[in-house]
Amino acid sequence: MNRVAATDRVMNRRVMDAFDSVEGQLAVGGIPARLLAQRVGSTPFFAYDRDLISSRVATVRAALPDGVHLKYAVKANPMPALLHHLSALVDGLDVASAGELRHALDTPMPAARISFAGPGKTTAELTQAVAAGVLVELESENELARLREVAARLGTRARVALRINPDFAMHGSGMRLGGGPQQFGIDAERVPDLLAVLAAAPETDFQGFHVFAGSQNLRAESICEAQRATVAMILGLADAAPGPIRYLNLGGGFGIPYSRKDEPLDLGPIGENLHQLIEQQLRPALPQAQVVIELGRYLVGEAGVYVTRVVDRKQSRGKTYLVVDGGMHHQLAASGNFGQVIRRNYPIAVASRFGGPQREDWDGEPDSEREKVTVVGCLCTPLDLLGDGVELPPAEVGDLIALFQAGAYGLTASPTAFLGHPPPVEVLV
Repeated sequence: MNRVAATDRVMNRRVMDAFDSVEGQLAVGGIPARLLAQRVGSTPFFAYDRDLISSRVATVRAALPDGVHLKYAVKANPMPALLHHLSALVDGLDVASAGELRHALDTPMPAARISFAGPGKTTAELTQAVAAGVLVELESENELARLREVAARLGTRARVALRINPDFAMHGSGMRLGGGPQQFGIDAERVPDLLAVLAAAPETDFQGFHVFAGSQNLRAESICEAQRATVAMILGLADAAPGPIRYLNLGGGFGIPYSRKDEPLDLGPIGENLHQLIEQQLRPALPQAQVVIELGRYLVGEAGVYVTRVVDRKQSRGKTYLVVDGGMHHQLAASGNFGQVIRRNYPIAVASRFGGPQREDWDGEPDSEREKVTVVGCLCTPLDLLGDGVELPPAEVGDLIALFQAGAYGLTASPTAFLGHPPPVEVLV
């Protein structure tokens, strides 16, 4: 067995251990894959395990200092049933569009604990947000001007925070959201001038700040470093604020492993670092500030699977292809076309043959019990690649293939209209 294949198997085993095997099949929420497919009524589909989501929230809460609020970033997965489930587990929701706002307001989460971020809020969206009473995280001077007009027209004060584009970035992030020129937030050096405008804006109720320096980070020390820099920056701005800082969103950026090179994030150092920052700096200087950590992918990403059915098995010049009825139009990220520079396989399994060899010691399993295949979707493009040269138990037409780490940035981050195939079903089980 080559070293890469062995490492892939260790990665797959680690991810798959969160899921049970029932009757030799992958089980989500305790339901075997074939039975779940019958219950859903069609393939492909996304299935999210509610117990895994609840467990992940509990794990995060145990790692964070007491009193830190945990918010869910709806953009990671806005499925209504999932939002309702999470609304009972987290302290707030963050939305990035009027559509997400409507879904959030449909949950039991109070509007006062919903925030609205994003660089392109329309005046109509600002009107909806102010009318609902959610916190608007301002991203530009122009947005503030329009918000003041909206609040004056509605005859109510708008609850606002400033999203800051810091002069630093979070090292090791999959996507940088701070440092240098950005469409996100207000450059840190321009914030004092905007705070002066807010001080003379009776239409607004200033709450505090939001800083998000990067996403999908697996290095605890990088996250800790960004949090320390964020706190130092906020303390430097506090004297210019038009009122006490009551809201301090430190962002998140917690990543999950997708490929063999990824190691799971260690929450321990992050929790210890936050405890020190709060006790030694924030509480003495900003006693009214509610510290918030905002996570999306980290709460739901590993609780989801994308299940698709083999519709053809073919050979082409010595290479075996499994053609499935799903593809990149549902799971763009798994195809390598959602920001990856180098494409890497997501963990993948034959869901209908999940017992025995797939659950045993991956390093010691004989190669004869597996075969190298390439899993492709049903679209007319070579970009529709779900698993390139992966080692799986032999699969035939009708077998179910599962892609893991599919709970975040899956369906709503994919080009579902491409080539006119029907959308997949989503279920929370």
